[in-house]
Amino acid sequence: MQPIQAIYTELQSPKKIIITMHQKPDGDAMGSSLGLYHFLIQFGHEVQVISPTNWPKFLSWMPGIETVIDYEKNNAAADEKVMAADWLFCLDFNVLSRTKNMEQVLAAALGNRILIDHHELPQLESFAYGISIPEKSSTAEMIFDFIKDSSYVNLVNEAIAECLYTGLVTDTGSFRFPATTASVHAMVVTLKEKGLQHTKVHEAVSDNGSENRLRFIGNALLNRLEVFYEYNTALIAIPASDIQKFNITTGDTEGLVNYPLSIEGIKFAVIVIDRGELRKFSFRSKGDFDVNEFARENFNGGGHKNAAGGQSVETFEKSVLDFKQAMFSKKSQLSTYNF
Repeated sequence: MQPIQAIYTELQSPKKIIITMHQKPDGDAMGSSLGLYHFLIQFGHEVQVISPTNWPKFLSWMPGIETVIDYEKNNAAADEKVMAADWLFCLDFNVLSRTKNMEQVLAAALGNRILIDHHELPQLESFAYGISIPEKSSTAEMIFDFIKDSSYVNLVNEAIAECLYTGLVTDTGSFRFPATTASVHAMVVTLKEKGLQHTKVHEAVSDNGSENRLRFIGNALLNRLEVFYEYNTALIAIPASDIQKFNITTGDTEGLVNYPLSIEGIKFAVIVIDRGELRKFSFRSKGDFDVNEFARENFNGGGHKNAAGGQSVETFEKSVLDFKQAMFSKKSQLSTYNF
């Protein structure tokens, strides 16, 4: 993989460009993708954002979202655009399999795949150009750096600012996570100078949930939360019946895994959700417990040191048991209250 700086001189040469992200995109995946979209169209490029799957309703307000293709709903048209592309920007994922059904067409694409991502262990051989910095707060921050380092920060407008801020605020937990460095706050200063109305973004992202979602969260905390104080760990296990009862849709479980971290002494929080064909895990931690390593060792997953995901093909009950056994095996690390 060649350094991403190698494409800076080509930015003013109009091209057919695809921007894509991981399946079930979160605020960072969609925010960085649309932020890059609004930047690239200013050069006269033909740009198409393609999401491998649908996305959360709370992102439907974002400028440019109406132009995004949902691959699962329109794969024929999307495949045609992918195969015709000169550049294919791959954002917020670093292994092609994370694009689900898009993996095959991305692997077969004739254009140059360009990686911009902040997760560990990138599949470098899959990309012609790119940059991978796990220490970065978000892919949105990396897109801002891309714009700035290519000497076009003057092109940042209100639409770009809103999109990148969405990615930033969601992936940093509203600036609470350790990866929120001084450069993150400096970025926000620039976005504010470019017209960002940050309250608008916070309200759009955080204050548009359904009554069902609020009741689902209440039920999860009251009836599905299990706390293991001797391991400084909390688990929320959501059966498929809860998903059906509360009519939960994509994005409705976003952020739920963080709630147990508000309990004194808890440094490892986990949620497992029965998604039918798979059991999906989300892991969060404080301090020195590496959930990226935990996810890779036990649940075919990965991510960051303090935020990762995983999955299991076992039954819901077996998946919960497997987690508890994996937790028991880490007692020497988890039982130490070390922030």
